[in-house]
Amino acid sequence: MSHRVYIFDTTLRDGEQSPGVSLNIGEKVQIARQLAKLGVDIIEAGFPISSPGDFEAVRAVARAVKGVTVAGLARTNFQDIDRAWEAVRHAEQARIHTFIATSDIHMKHKLRMSREQVLEAAVAAVKRAKGYTGDVEFSAEDASRTEPAFLFQIIAAAIEAGATVINIPDTVGYAVPGEWGSFIETICREVPGIDRVVVSVHCHNDLGLAVANSLAAVLNGARQVEGAINGIGERAGNAALEEVVMTLHTRKDRFDHFTGVHTEEIYRTSRLVSTLTGMKVQSNKAIVGNNAFAHESGIHQAGVLKDRTTYEIMNPAMVGVAKSNLVMGKHSGRHAFRQRLEDMGFALSDEELNKSFERFKKLADKKSDITDDDIEAIVEEEMRLVPHTYTLDYLQISSGTTVVPTATIGLLKDEQRLEEAACGNGPVDAICRAVDKTTGINCTMISWGINAITAGKDALGDVTLKITTDGQRVYTGRGISTDVLEASAKAYVNAVNKLVWEVEQDKKAEQE
Repeated sequence: MSHRVYIFDTTLRDGEQSPGVSLNIGEKVQIARQLAKLGVDIIEAGFPISSPGDFEAVRAVARAVKGVTVAGLARTNFQDIDRAWEAVRHAEQARIHTFIATSDIHMKHKLRMSREQVLEAAVAAVKRAKGYTGDVEFSAEDASRTEPAFLFQIIAAAIEAGATVINIPDTVGYAVPGEWGSFIETICREVPGIDRVVVSVHCHNDLGLAVANSLAAVLNGARQVEGAINGIGERAGNAALEEVVMTLHTRKDRFDHFTGVHTEEIYRTSRLVSTLTGMKVQSNKAIVGNNAFAHESGIHQAGVLKDRTTYEIMNPAMVGVAKSNLVMGKHSGRHAFRQRLEDMGFALSDEELNKSFERFKKLADKKSDITDDDIEAIVEEEMRLVPHTYTLDYLQISSGTTVVPTATIGLLKDEQRLEEAACGNGPVDAICRAVDKTTGINCTMISWGINAITAGKDALGDVTLKITTDGQRVYTGRGISTDVLEASAKAYVNAVNKLVWEVEQDKKAEQE
């Protein structure tokens, strides 16, 4: 008998806790919509009590996405739970996910609570959440290092209090597959009432075993797997959901289980998350890495040309990696461009389409052939996730081995041109200093990276950088151009626009 495995995506909560990642409301909503299109069952949109911004983001996701459960995370105190409900209450399907640490290490050193106090808090929290929604998930944080008898006791108590999902986290990535599978099987066998709830696992990747542990749990009774796209998250990250899903799909001989995920959306979802978080996917990453379906060895190439299955256990098209044979160039019209976007899964407003088509025609004057990757980069840059307070009008650079790098910047703000010049340690530094002078905002750039979207001398350069003003909140900017310096300027201005927008939102929240 085949079993359904529910996919719980925590990209927007645990994934955003990756060092240096900070998503604004618009970015979270865009990712959430793509996750719904991907077909995940639950989206954990954030931790509403953690900040006003996170609360607003969770509420925006709850209102924006349809056909999927939206969960808000809460500690086992009433203030957290009330705030979580206020954030998710407008969702078509709302879940409150409450948690408390249960290992002796955490109870002694972090919570400073006794087992009795932890048990009491867990029961009270589940009951409080149950008063708001029928869908309540309880997590025993650091379950893999919790004394089994106490873990069984608190799980049974949470079920009795009304929990509908019980999550067993390997919070620090300590477990190994054999023992973890046995551990889950014992819980499913020994805990009273466990047959009335969905058993879930949330595995971290500190030893590189998050996916293996999640699959071992599925084989032993777990029916929900929690993880993140591209495996992002705290420390070494979470279980990579695309790997879990494709293993269940590819190895049906071993796993008599299925998910509701639309696998052809996997690659696009991965790219979107990578773009908006600024976390590049390693080339040899399973399923979604650039090399996942690449073959350089002559023997491998010969085999694949004769029969793809000689060296590919998955069809690339199954995860959305298939390439189009439609060649786009400067003679391509608006209708063909719109059709290509629809084929690629983009749904743009008329304004976004017009701006993207204009960018496409300008690029076509510089490149003879436009690839899907080029088009995707243009569209993602033009889709406005925050208002463009500043727009790059022009850029002039003076640089060389015998001159001080100098940048002159022209920005448009409300149709007014603002101009400044600045020197720097290099051309990119000079650009950033000139933008700072123009906007009156002094930022610190904490990272800068470039990726060639396509091959060749006329390749588009994709610059991703991160800035901060206070060392705490980080803003990611992205710029696309065949000119690396222009791409850098666009990326920096993009990050500044996010900063300005978030400051304005904070002021509005304070006034309310």
